Amino acid sequence: MVSRWSHSGAPRGREYDERFERLARAGHDVHGEASFVMGYAPRRVLDAGCGTGRIAIELLRRGCRVVGVDLDRSMLETAVEKAPEVEWFRADLASFVVPHPTRADHQRLFDAVVCAGNVMIFVQPGTEALVVERMASHLVDGGVLITGFQLHPDGYGVEQFDADCAAAGLVAEARFSSWSRDPWMIDSGYAVFVHRRPFPEPEPQPEPESGAGAESGEDSETSVSTDVSERDQTEA
Repeated sequence: MVSRWSHSGAPRGREYDERFERLARAGHDVHGEASFVMGYAPRRVLDAGCGTGRIAIELLRRGCRVVGVDLDRSMLETAVEKAPEVEWFRADLASFVVPHPTRADHQRLFDAVVCAGNVMIFVQPGTEALVVERMASHLVDGGVLITGFQLHPDGYGVEQFDADCAAAGLVAEARFSSWSRDPWMIDSGYAVFVHRRPFPEPEPQPEPESGAGAESGEDSETSVSTDVSERDQTEA
Protein backbone atom coordinates (compact mmCIF):
# COMPACT_ATOMS: atom_id res chain seq x y z
CA MET A 1 0.00 0.00 0.00
CA VAL A 2 1.21 3.51 -0.80
CA SER A 3 1.26 5.93 2.13
CA ARG A 4 1.13 9.71 2.25
CA TRP A 5 4.77 9.52 3.36
CA SER A 6 5.78 8.10 -0.02
CA HIS A 7 4.48 11.26 -1.73
CA SER A 8 5.70 13.71 0.90
CA GLY A 9 9.06 14.56 -0.65
CA ALA A 10 10.65 14.32 2.80
CA PRO A 11 14.32 13.31 3.10
CA ARG A 12 15.01 9.58 3.15
CA GLY A 13 17.67 7.29 4.57
CA ARG A 14 20.98 8.91 5.43
CA GLU A 15 19.72 12.36 4.43
CA TYR A 16 16.93 12.01 7.00
CA ASP A 17 19.42 10.93 9.67
CA GLU A 18 21.77 13.83 8.96
CA ARG A 19 19.16 16.32 10.17
CA PHE A 20 19.16 14.76 13.65
CA GLU A 21 22.93 14.46 13.65
CA ARG A 22 23.19 18.21 13.03
CA LEU A 23 20.74 18.89 15.86
CA ALA A 24 22.74 16.65 18.22
CA ARG A 25 26.00 18.41 17.32
CA ALA A 26 24.29 21.73 18.09
CA GLY A 27 23.49 20.49 21.59
CA HIS A 28 19.83 19.58 21.12
CA ASP A 29 18.32 16.52 22.78
CA VAL A 30 17.27 14.21 19.95
CA HIS A 31 16.18 11.37 22.22
CA GLY A 32 13.14 12.90 23.90
CA GLU A 33 10.89 10.14 22.60
CA ALA A 34 13.12 7.40 24.00
CA SER A 35 13.30 9.14 27.37
CA PHE A 36 9.51 9.42 27.43
CA VAL A 37 9.08 5.72 26.62
CA MET A 38 11.58 4.71 29.31
CA GLY A 39 9.37 6.44 31.86
CA TYR A 40 7.10 3.39 31.56
CA ALA A 41 9.96 0.94 32.21
CA PRO A 42 9.30 -1.40 29.28
CA ARG A 43 11.43 -4.45 28.59
CA ARG A 44 10.13 -5.14 25.08
CA VAL A 45 9.33 -2.29 22.68
CA LEU A 46 7.91 -2.23 19.17
CA ASP A 47 8.76 0.89 17.14
CA ALA A 48 5.92 1.22 14.62
CA GLY A 49 7.05 3.41 11.75
CA CYS A 50 10.65 3.16 12.92
CA GLY A 51 12.23 4.94 9.95
CA THR A 52 16.01 4.86 10.22
CA GLY A 53 15.83 3.46 13.74
CA ARG A 54 16.73 6.55 15.73
CA ILE A 55 14.32 5.78 18.59
CA ALA A 56 14.62 1.99 18.50
CA ILE A 57 18.42 2.08 18.59
CA GLU A 58 18.43 4.48 21.53
CA LEU A 59 15.98 2.24 23.39
CA LEU A 60 18.26 -0.71 22.65
CA ARG A 61 21.17 1.26 24.11
CA ARG A 62 19.09 1.82 27.25
CA GLY A 63 18.51 -1.89 27.74
CA CYS A 64 15.25 -2.65 25.91
CA ARG A 65 14.63 -5.47 23.48
CA VAL A 66 13.37 -3.72 20.36
CA VAL A 67 11.75 -4.52 17.03
CA GLY A 68 11.23 -1.98 14.25
CA VAL A 69 8.60 -1.97 11.50
CA ASP A 70 8.41 0.42 8.54
CA LEU A 71 7.22 0.43 4.94
CA ASP A 72 9.96 2.65 3.49
CA ARG A 73 12.76 0.50 2.12
CA SER A 74 15.44 3.21 2.08
CA MET A 75 14.76 4.14 5.71
CA LEU A 76 14.99 0.50 6.79
CA GLU A 77 18.21 -0.04 4.86
CA THR A 78 19.77 2.77 6.87
CA ALA A 79 18.43 1.27 10.10
CA VAL A 80 19.96 -2.11 9.24
CA GLU A 81 23.32 -0.48 8.48
CA LYS A 82 23.34 1.23 11.86
CA ALA A 83 22.10 -1.68 13.97
CA PRO A 84 22.12 -5.07 12.22
CA GLU A 85 21.51 -6.78 15.56
CA VAL A 86 17.98 -5.35 15.76
CA GLU A 87 15.04 -7.12 14.13
CA TRP A 88 13.76 -4.84 11.36
CA PHE A 89 10.66 -5.67 9.33
CA ARG A 90 9.35 -4.05 6.16
CA ALA A 91 5.57 -4.05 6.33
CA ASP A 92 2.47 -1.89 6.01
CA LEU A 93 1.35 -0.68 9.43
CA ALA A 94 -2.28 -1.25 8.47
CA SER A 95 -1.74 -5.01 8.17
CA PHE A 96 1.56 -5.94 9.83
CA VAL A 97 2.13 -8.87 12.15
CA VAL A 98 5.31 -9.41 14.15
CA PRO A 99 5.47 -13.20 14.44
CA HIS A 100 6.34 -14.96 17.65
CA PRO A 101 9.88 -16.38 17.39
CA THR A 102 8.90 -19.91 18.44
CA ARG A 103 5.11 -20.18 18.03
CA ALA A 104 4.17 -19.90 14.39
CA ASP A 105 0.48 -19.30 15.06
CA HIS A 106 1.06 -16.41 17.46
CA GLN A 107 2.19 -12.83 17.05
CA ARG A 108 4.73 -11.27 19.35
CA LEU A 109 3.58 -9.05 22.20
CA PHE A 110 5.32 -6.01 23.68
CA ASP A 111 5.25 -3.98 26.88
CA ALA A 112 5.15 -0.79 24.82
CA VAL A 113 4.48 0.21 21.23
CA VAL A 114 5.82 3.62 20.22
CA CYS A 115 4.60 5.43 17.13
CA ALA A 116 6.43 8.76 16.81
CA GLY A 117 7.67 10.97 13.99
CA ASN A 118 4.19 11.95 12.72
CA VAL A 119 3.61 8.43 11.46
CA MET A 120 -0.15 8.64 12.05
CA ILE A 121 -0.59 11.59 9.70
CA PHE A 122 1.53 9.95 6.99
CA VAL A 123 -0.32 6.63 6.70
CA GLN A 124 -2.74 6.05 3.83
CA PRO A 125 -5.91 8.12 4.42
CA GLY A 126 -8.70 5.97 5.79
CA THR A 127 -6.38 3.35 7.30
CA GLU A 128 -5.74 5.10 10.61
CA ALA A 129 -8.11 2.86 12.58
CA LEU A 130 -6.50 -0.24 11.06
CA VAL A 131 -3.05 1.01 12.04
CA VAL A 132 -4.20 1.62 15.61
CA GLU A 133 -5.80 -1.83 15.79
CA ARG A 134 -2.61 -3.52 14.56
CA MET A 135 -0.46 -1.66 17.07
CA ALA A 136 -2.87 -2.36 19.94
CA SER A 137 -2.98 -6.06 19.05
CA HIS A 138 0.76 -6.31 19.77
CA LEU A 139 0.42 -5.11 23.38
CA VAL A 140 0.46 -7.30 26.45
CA ASP A 141 -2.28 -6.74 29.02
CA GLY A 142 -1.22 -3.60 30.86
CA GLY A 143 1.01 -2.50 27.96
CA VAL A 144 1.08 1.06 26.62
CA LEU A 145 0.69 2.58 23.16
CA ILE A 146 2.68 5.83 23.00
CA THR A 147 1.94 8.00 19.99
CA GLY A 148 2.93 11.50 18.92
CA PHE A 149 1.95 13.56 15.89
CA GLN A 150 1.24 17.07 14.68
CA LEU A 151 -2.31 18.36 14.76
CA HIS A 152 -3.93 20.18 11.86
CA PRO A 153 -7.42 21.75 11.91
CA ASP A 154 -8.69 19.65 9.01
CA GLY A 155 -6.58 16.56 9.62
CA TYR A 156 -6.60 13.45 11.76
CA GLY A 157 -7.00 14.75 15.29
CA VAL A 158 -7.34 14.09 18.98
CA GLU A 159 -10.97 13.01 19.10
CA GLN A 160 -10.70 10.55 16.21
CA PHE A 161 -7.46 9.07 17.48
CA ASP A 162 -8.90 8.55 20.96
CA ALA A 163 -11.98 6.95 19.38
CA ASP A 164 -9.84 4.62 17.26
CA CYS A 165 -7.85 3.61 20.34
CA ALA A 166 -11.05 2.93 22.29
CA ALA A 167 -12.36 0.78 19.43
CA ALA A 168 -9.10 -1.20 19.61
CA GLY A 169 -9.69 -1.90 23.30
CA LEU A 170 -7.35 0.71 24.75
CA VAL A 171 -7.98 3.19 27.56
CA ALA A 172 -6.77 6.80 27.39
CA GLU A 173 -4.31 7.43 30.21
CA ALA A 174 -2.50 10.70 29.47
CA ARG A 175 -2.00 13.39 26.85
CA PHE A 176 0.80 15.95 26.58
CA SER A 177 1.78 18.64 24.12
CA SER A 178 5.40 17.48 23.79
CA TRP A 179 7.76 14.60 24.49
CA SER A 180 8.98 16.66 27.45
CA ARG A 181 5.55 16.16 29.05
CA ASP A 182 4.45 19.76 28.68
CA PRO A 183 0.79 20.01 29.73
CA TRP A 184 -1.81 19.44 27.06
CA MET A 185 -3.57 22.58 25.83
CA ILE A 186 -6.56 22.70 23.52
CA ASP A 187 -4.60 24.85 21.07
CA SER A 188 -1.49 22.66 21.13
CA GLY A 189 -0.16 21.97 17.69
CA TYR A 190 1.30 18.62 18.74
CA ALA A 191 0.03 15.81 20.91
CA VAL A 192 1.68 12.90 22.68
CA PHE A 193 -0.82 10.25 23.75
CA VAL A 194 -0.57 7.37 26.19
CA HIS A 195 -3.19 4.63 25.87
CA ARG A 196 -3.11 1.40 27.83
CA ARG A 197 -4.45 -2.08 27.25
CA PRO A 198 -6.34 -2.87 30.45
CA PHE A 199 -5.95 -6.10 32.37
CA PRO A 200 -8.94 -8.41 31.93
CA GLU A 201 -11.54 -8.42 34.65
CA PRO A 202 -11.00 -11.26 37.15
CA GLU A 203 -13.27 -14.25 36.83
CA PRO A 204 -16.16 -14.24 39.33
CA GLN A 205 -15.46 -16.48 42.32
CA PRO A 206 -18.06 -19.08 43.34
CA GLU A 207 -20.04 -18.35 46.49
CA PRO A 208 -19.14 -20.60 49.48
CA GLU A 209 -21.70 -23.26 50.26
CA SER A 210 -24.19 -21.98 52.82
CA GLY A 211 -24.12 -23.58 56.27
CA ALA A 212 -20.65 -25.05 55.94
CA GLY A 213 -19.35 -23.05 58.87
CA ALA A 214 -22.38 -23.80 61.06
CA GLU A 215 -22.05 -27.55 60.54
CA SER A 216 -18.48 -27.54 61.77
CA GLY A 217 -19.27 -25.27 64.67
CA GLU A 218 -16.52 -22.87 63.58
CA ASP A 219 -16.57 -19.51 61.88
CA SER A 220 -15.76 -19.79 58.20
CA GLU A 221 -13.52 -17.23 56.47
CA THR A 222 -13.10 -17.21 52.72
CA SER A 223 -10.29 -15.25 51.07
CA VAL A 224 -10.30 -14.50 47.38
CA SER A 225 -7.04 -13.64 45.64
CA THR A 226 -6.66 -12.28 42.14
CA ASP A 227 -3.59 -13.45 40.29
CA VAL A 228 -2.63 -11.41 37.25
CA SER A 229 -0.44 -13.69 35.22
CA GLU A 230 2.83 -12.44 33.79
CA ARG A 231 2.80 -11.82 30.05
CA ASP A 232 5.07 -13.55 27.63
CA GLN A 233 5.18 -13.06 24.37
CA THR A 234 8.62 -9.56 13.38
CA GLU A 235 6.88 -9.75 8.55
CA ALA A 236 8.50 -8.50 5.82
